Amino acid sequence: MKIKLSEVATAVQATNNITDYATVEISSVAFDSRDLKPGALFIPLVAENDGHDFIEDAKRNGATATLWAKDHIETAPKDFPVILVNDTLVGLQDLARFYLDKLNPKVIAVTGSNGKTTTKDLIAAVTSTQYNTIKTPENFNNEIGAPITILRMEKSTEVLVVELGMDRPGQLDFLSKLVKPDIAIITMIGEAHIEFFKTRDKIADAKLEITHGMKENGLFVYNGDEPLLKERAQSLNIAKKTFGLTSQDNDLYPHDIVPDDYATTFKTNQWPELMFTIPLLGEYNIENALAALTIGIELGISPENLQIALRNVPLTANRTQWMQMHSGTRVLSDVYNSNPTAAKEVLKAFSRVKTTGKRFVVLGDMLELGDDSLALHANLAKEIKENEIDGVYLVGEDVRALAQELKTTTNIPVKVYNANDKQTLVADLALQLTANDIILLKASHGIHLEQVVHELMK
Repeated sequence: MKIKLSEVATAVQATNNITDYATVEISSVAFDSRDLKPGALFIPLVAENDGHDFIEDAKRNGATATLWAKDHIETAPKDFPVILVNDTLVGLQDLARFYLDKLNPKVIAVTGSNGKTTTKDLIAAVTSTQYNTIKTPENFNNEIGAPITILRMEKSTEVLVVELGMDRPGQLDFLSKLVKPDIAIITMIGEAHIEFFKTRDKIADAKLEITHGMKENGLFVYNGDEPLLKERAQSLNIAKKTFGLTSQDNDLYPHDIVPDDYATTFKTNQWPELMFTIPLLGEYNIENALAALTIGIELGISPENLQIALRNVPLTANRTQWMQMHSGTRVLSDVYNSNPTAAKEVLKAFSRVKTTGKRFVVLGDMLELGDDSLALHANLAKEIKENEIDGVYLVGEDVRALAQELKTTTNIPVKVYNANDKQTLVADLALQLTANDIILLKASHGIHLEQVVHELMK
């Protein structure tokens, strides 16, 4: 990015005069003083730590200027470009709105209880074959991450693919009005965050907020296999397209599905003879690919480019990612997040993966499930069958309900570990696993099973 400090001051409604620094040019924005590059605008946010306390680190690491909250004015740096605002987070968001309007790319916003990161990756792969595209990095999908994503755009950006997360009512309303989508996508409705929403109906209502900020001629793309979305979409006076695994009423659906250990191949009704391959296992990932194909059709991406994009998509780490230990054991890492729907789907897909050895699963707590948490954990036992899974390792507290269910209904060996006892788990796995075995790891991010994956890969 390239933007003069005078433009920044206007965008954030600065309360001080910056005439002496008006022509200073900003080339990037960051809120972490460790992530700054020369020419950066530092945004000191106030959270667990107060970013204003790190201004000297920011200056050493290349900050050219800083936003600064008015209530911290006594500690503002001297002889350094300071833009005073009432609230630095609001300032960040206002600057993002200004910059988005200035560049005016086509905005594609993605949300959903499951699959939104993979869908974001697939869409960005598709659009980047014909358009200069930027996508949300990692999980930058909230009130801080979305503005940072916007401000990372280069002047040449033609398409912005932005992931929008949600853990409370009204959050997607705000984010949608911030990014103003040309196309809004909902991948599916599950039980994620049901602790806060209580019912799937209320989750669906909150997800529909992604349409609140859509441009007048925008397009709403959603999973047509989900009755809660179909019901609510009928009342929306906007253009709509659906995708799904069933042919009934969906605009795009698959056929001739061929699953494999490392990839899934399928055809669609749009091009009945054209084969598409995604480097992901599980039919649920076909739905994510269908969402991306729908965007490709809408933007006029050639079928050949769609094939290439899906086959070679660069995926965010730890989303059904295959890895291999030095011993030869294959590891399926899906540890970034978890909810009952996602866990059931990946267990189902993993159970079908061919192996000459044994199949093991490591499951951690699924968080934010509220009063039904124990029952939802126990219900995963239906997807863990004796003839398919040879051992189960559970990490956390609520997974103990699953352990009890498995011990009651199966003869599968089950071990349970506290969340802070991962070293014992790693040691037990090292003794158990052989070169021909495969192992799945799945949990909510708060359990931090990525630490176990890291140890297994050493």
